[in-house]
Amino acid sequence: MDLLVTDDANASQISDKIKDVLFAKSAQSIEAIRPNVAASIFDDPTAEVEDEVEDEVDEVEASYDEAEEEDAEEEE
Repeated sequence: MDLLVTDDANASQISDKIKDVLFAKSAQSIEAIRPNVAASIFDDPTAEVEDEVEDEVDEVEASYDEAEEEDAEEEE
């Protein structure tokens, strides 16, 4: 921020310094948030997959049971 006070700095130097400061602040914020985001995305993904598979198996079993019942009714 010393560049803003001095008359020797040109506009591009001031702009570059501001960009550097903003980049450093955003990098700190990202590094602070990254572990939480990674944990929420990649933490124990097998639990979700197992739940989805169980739901699909339940649906298939239910449709199979319905088909067996219909076949039994047709045979009577």
